[in-house]
Amino acid sequence: MPSTRDIRRRIRSIKNTAQITKAMQMVASSKMRRAQLAALAGRPYATLMNEVLAAVTEGAGDFTHPLLEKRAVRKRAIIVISTDKGLCGALNSNLLREAARFDKNTTVYICAGKKGAQMIARTQRQLGAEFTYKDAPQFVEARAISKFAQELFLKGDVDRVDVVYTQFINTLSQKPDIRRLLPIGEITAVEAGVAGHSAPAAMKKSEIEYLFEPSAGGVLGGLLPHYLNFQVFQFLLEAKASEHSARMVAMKSATDNAKQIIKDLTLEYNKLRQANITKELLEITSAAMAMG
Repeated sequence: MPSTRDIRRRIRSIKNTAQITKAMQMVASSKMRRAQLAALAGRPYATLMNEVLAAVTEGAGDFTHPLLEKRAVRKRAIIVISTDKGLCGALNSNLLREAARFDKNTTVYICAGKKGAQMIARTQRQLGAEFTYKDAPQFVEARAISKFAQELFLKGDVDRVDVVYTQFINTLSQKPDIRRLLPIGEITAVEAGVAGHSAPAAMKKSEIEYLFEPSAGGVLGGLLPHYLNFQVFQFLLEAKASEHSARMVAMKSATDNAKQIIKDLTLEYNKLRQANITKELLEITSAAMAMG
């Protein structure tokens, strides 16, 4: 049975841990709000971009582009957007479980975030490149990732590129998702919702008539790389919002658990202390009675 000194030591240690988790919860909470606003702010732009691209596609006729080329998938690239740090619950484990579903012999991984790269190295899979991105993702970071994936596809090193990321739903819910990046499939206004959020009904079928100069095909050829860059950028924003939300919830849960453990240990300490006092009183009383 532990002594009162051991229990006091455990209470002091858990209090120190609770202070750390509380501080991490506050930091994650402050970052979470900014990340969520950034992710939500990018969705209307993505919706409008898809609407414009859908209109361009309709007017482009038999336009062809290397990024649209569909071929038999003998080898694929997977962009894994994970976190740099842990302590965010099951976010990374759920994400990397999805990434590990692909055949390691025919898949090359492009990692954004250290946790994904560590998993690839640990499971001895092929790592094509590793990128980092900040707490507030920059468009230039997304463009570098997208450009590397486009080069692999255009050179014929891979026949398909998919993105594995965490879709932000709300503060308490984040879901790993897989999206095709290349080849670019049919673009329609209905698909305008990036990360699983569909466009409003009023925007699904636009009545606006667009005029393109010099031609719809020329505009489409110039827009496709930017479309891919922004898709990756939006995935980074979604992943970062999910990370901070998951970490805030995980640290709050850890803090609450620490407080409960401290409460239980304090009760145990008081019971043990009371038992020791009662025992000492009994010994004193017995000694007094024996002395007459």
